[in-house]
Amino acid sequence: MTYWAEHAWLGERVEPGVALDVTDGRITAVRTGAEAPTPGATVLRGLTIPGLANSHSHAFHRALRGTTQVGAGTFWTWREAMYEVASRLTPDTYFSLARATYAEMALAGITAVGEFHYLHHAPGGVAYSDPNAMGEALIAAAAEAGIRITLLDTAYLSAGFGEPPNRHQLRFSDTTAQAWAERAALLKDGDQVRIGAAIHSVRAVPAGELSTVAEWAAARRAPLHVHLSEQTAENDACMAAHGCTPTRLLADHGVLGPRTTGVHNTHLTDLDIALLGGTATGTCMCPTTERDLADGIGPAAALQRAGSPLSLGSDSHAVIDLLEEARALELNERLRTRTRGHWTAAALLRAATADGHAALGWPEAGRIESGALADFTTVALDSVRTAGPGPGLGAETVVFAGAAADVRHTVVGGRHIVRDGAHALVADVPSALASSIAALRG
Repeated sequence: MTYWAEHAWLGERVEPGVALDVTDGRITAVRTGAEAPTPGATVLRGLTIPGLANSHSHAFHRALRGTTQVGAGTFWTWREAMYEVASRLTPDTYFSLARATYAEMALAGITAVGEFHYLHHAPGGVAYSDPNAMGEALIAAAAEAGIRITLLDTAYLSAGFGEPPNRHQLRFSDTTAQAWAERAALLKDGDQVRIGAAIHSVRAVPAGELSTVAEWAAARRAPLHVHLSEQTAENDACMAAHGCTPTRLLADHGVLGPRTTGVHNTHLTDLDIALLGGTATGTCMCPTTERDLADGIGPAAALQRAGSPLSLGSDSHAVIDLLEEARALELNERLRTRTRGHWTAAALLRAATADGHAALGWPEAGRIESGALADFTTVALDSVRTAGPGPGLGAETVVFAGAAADVRHTVVGGRHIVRDGAHALVADVPSALASSIAALRG
């Protein structure tokens, strides 16, 4: 199978006329200078880039879009609305919602998602007959939407430091980290599935149990993610309980390291930044959610300078648009510093592609090169947003002006999932979203 890209971003440059040979789901050759498609090649008009990696997702939050924009509030008032949605989900309704949400991601050029999954049990905390029914529903949903998934099965054991789970959080809790580990061990990798681990936060996993989760991930060489210092209240509570910051607490219990990613990393001290960078712990920024929830602007540039690789996520899905996440990283830093040019378009694309895939345990994805997984997406260069600058500035145009609506093609493992802006597996994604959300509202 051969794809012919009108233009392709090959890491640092845009090349015209690139032929991509694909066998068994991998790129076997990248041939530049191909002025015209060969007979039988699938033509990709626009700029083809590696598939985008959505490194942090809570699929069920998609049901909140629009509904939490009425009136004032904080992260904590938003959280109550989120709990209400979580309380109504079943494996079947979660599958329907996640399938539609992942299909929306495919339409936005996302080829892999990191699902930070903590909604494990039935209401009241009662285990389903299949203890991983909810996680398996997410895996099945990603398969039907045609994208890869890293299921970051999440330990969520308490409401806060020394506090038992509240009535909503009973669905999240396995009661102990060891019980979490035994349940999570039943999940299996697949061709388009990787199983990872997550610590919801230092609030939700007692300090003495953090190492159990970290050791489970280390034994499997699996990715490990953790919400970190998203709110100043978490920092204050951790300092009161343990006399240190959440970052220091994670470091003391062996959580930090190259396979670990801190999500948000918003309110950090200089020492926190040094700890994260010095251990090569990654940082997943979710700018559209962080601004939607009024979290604040995290020190992304300082973290990267210290040695923390950056990735991006749509988190609560206020929007699903990794190009918006990428440019927001730069634009937020401009607002903070009142200077421009902290990241090039190429650097932002790396965060959204290669570094995001690496954070999810897919190091063989996120690049257009021989041997890589054949996951790529094509963005139009002739839409009302992208027309004008020309292909020589295609990467800059796509990152700083393009949108999910400009995605024309998405290919996963050599399979054409989105063709000419239409999803090949989910016939009517807007209707699928509307019906799955309406089912939750009764």
